[in-house]
Amino acid sequence: MGLTVVDAINAERLLALLDRFGEWLLVHFFVPLTLAQFAAALALIAIAAAIRAPLRRTAARLVGGGNSDGPVRRIADTLLALVFPIVAIALLWLAVGVANGLNLPSRVIGVAASLFSAWVLIRFVSGVAGDTTLTRSVSFLAWTVAALNIVGLLDVTVSTLDAASFELGSLRISALTVIKGIAVLSLLLWLAIVASGALERRIRSVGDLTPSVQVLLINLSKIVLIIIAIVAGISSVGIDLTAFAVFTGALGVGIGFGLQKIFGNFISGIIILLDKSIKPGDVIEIGTTYGRVMSLGARYISVITPDAHEYLIPNEELITQRVVNWSFSDQMVRQSADIGIHYKADLRKAMGLCLEAAAEVERILGTPKPKCFVKGFGDSSVDLLVSYWIDYPMNGTVNVRSELFLNIWDKFHAHGIEIPYPQRDIYIKEGAIAAPQPSPALNEGA
Repeated sequence: MGLTVVDAINAERLLALLDRFGEWLLVHFFVPLTLAQFAAALALIAIAAAIRAPLRRTAARLVGGGNSDGPVRRIADTLLALVFPIVAIALLWLAVGVANGLNLPSRVIGVAASLFSAWVLIRFVSGVAGDTTLTRSVSFLAWTVAALNIVGLLDVTVSTLDAASFELGSLRISALTVIKGIAVLSLLLWLAIVASGALERRIRSVGDLTPSVQVLLINLSKIVLIIIAIVAGISSVGIDLTAFAVFTGALGVGIGFGLQKIFGNFISGIIILLDKSIKPGDVIEIGTTYGRVMSLGARYISVITPDAHEYLIPNEELITQRVVNWSFSDQMVRQSADIGIHYKADLRKAMGLCLEAAAEVERILGTPKPKCFVKGFGDSSVDLLVSYWIDYPMNGTVNVRSELFLNIWDKFHAHGIEIPYPQRDIYIKEGAIAAPQPSPALNEGA
């Protein structure tokens, strides 16, 4: 089968492109200076690969083994895995600086350094953050900067972004300032979160601090670190903080009106932590919610009920409403159970059986001992009251009372103690019923 005219034209175009590419290689690549740069870049990369193993062992000894799985551990592990490209970047950029100082070409070495820098940045973020969106954003930014640097448009792009600006009073804001501010602020906020996480684990490991003090120190450290990160991020891009005087005044007005609930909850949370009225692990009852305090936050507390429902209660409600703290002083709680027996039953025997039944319930404490009292004489029964103590009310209170009632039921049936139910006796006297009277309506009709 012969070639068509279209195939012949395409083949000619392909050959022409190959010829142009060959000419470009001869003019731009296969020249002594370019080949020397290429060889120098390969040599520096080879040196980085050769010293990778001893450097990694030395860095591993400095970092230490450790079994923690926090952000600091992930950062250390990621940096150990990137020893080779980091050393390569250092050597390549050092070579670029030396070449520029000697007025020698360094284009190829600069391209290699840019590619390695973008690769290391992406690998570091993906290894430490683990967030797909963040990794993609950093990847896009890193490869964009690397590509602009490779094609020689990075300086022009920076100048263009800096020229796109506007002035707000004495404050000059450009597109470059915004981009730099977002990048630096994101980095500093991430570092603040990592540092606060490490500080939180350190504070929780100090056994001498009470849970309330631990939560207070953790919350204050987070707030301080985030404020420092924001202030440092704004200052790092050359923005004078005094330029935000009007903004902060407006923010204060907004806090006074629109955000008063949020700041009210925040201040209430600090008060709760300082007076130690509620702490993690306490069993509280507020309104219809009963459960254990799992955590204290800056805005709310987390309360989990015995049926595993978790309620987030604003801190302000704990200040303004009546709260029952079942474990404020200790974990012991007094309970009581009402029982009625028949008037014909042996009262003292029934009281002894109630105490025996209470002693057989595992969660009822032996000290203080359970007690049984005669509460009163009701319409249908003699009313008894069994009083007893339990600990750890978070494990349930209804189940203890249920087990006590079941034991009493069995013992009363075994010993013939009757539990009465309401009864009424009706006595009808002879001749007490009046004769029916005729209806007035019937009389009128007659």
